[in-house]
Amino acid sequence: MPKIEVEKGIEIYYEEFGTVDKYLICSQQSHASRSLEREMVKYGFHVFLLTNRGFGKSTHLTEDYGDYWYDRFADDVVHFADRMGIDKFVYSGASHGAGCGWSVVKNYPERVICFFAVVPGPHSLDEGRMSFKEMVEKGLITLKESVREVDDENLLERRRLIKEEMKEALNSEEYKRYYDTEEVRNIHYGRPLAYLANEEELKEVFHKIKTPVLILGGGNDPISRNDLMVRSMENLPNCKLVIYSGFGHGIDIYEELAREAERFYENVIKTGHYWQPVINKASNIL
Repeated sequence: MPKIEVEKGIEIYYEEFGTVDKYLICSQQSHASRSLEREMVKYGFHVFLLTNRGFGKSTHLTEDYGDYWYDRFADDVVHFADRMGIDKFVYSGASHGAGCGWSVVKNYPERVICFFAVVPGPHSLDEGRMSFKEMVEKGLITLKESVREVDDENLLERRRLIKEEMKEALNSEEYKRYYDTEEVRNIHYGRPLAYLANEEELKEVFHKIKTPVLILGGGNDPISRNDLMVRSMENLPNCKLVIYSGFGHGIDIYEELAREAERFYENVIKTGHYWQPVINKASNIL
């Protein structure tokens, strides 16, 4: 069971794929068997999938970090990179994993090449501080995704398999041992950057983030809503936003996401921006 101590008494469990020095790090509560990050191995990335402190096989906690959970997750990402001898890396994450990413690029911009932010929001700070996880648990909202039907038999089969795998995982002894515990259930990590006062402060912070950010979202997402992703894109100076119509909070066309992410990465390496090199030649000007 690979673990690494990121600070005294805190061990982070991780999975590793690849061997090259083209690094991608993702930190989540848990990692599905299919994801954008796993697909990036096919594009030559050395991928590390970290389990957040407090969850799964990482060190469980009794401490409450209040509004600073995502900053602690971000600290763990960078301390992990330090322990592994990784100077610069791509950060990638979905939903709460993207929430960690906002703190990574805010607090450690010199370490991040670019950020693949899948269904990232972040949530509106003017709409409260409670996480959607806590709101669902308290019965304040009922999460129902409206996802367009597709005529892709392979995608439908993938969705069927994912449901079966999730059902099997939730009934497994491993889940009961590492996730279905009082310590884990008591964690309420709130919203990313919740210590900021309001949306105006969030926008000010985003204006200062120079790291190239690729936002990948679903047109029917009730959590990372279109208006929130557009707000983020409008306030980030080096950002590309791609929204896939008909998809919700779980965008399961991982091959497409990875292809978009690889192109974005190559542009960043060549230009430092999300766009490809601009060539001024008379023969190319119409």
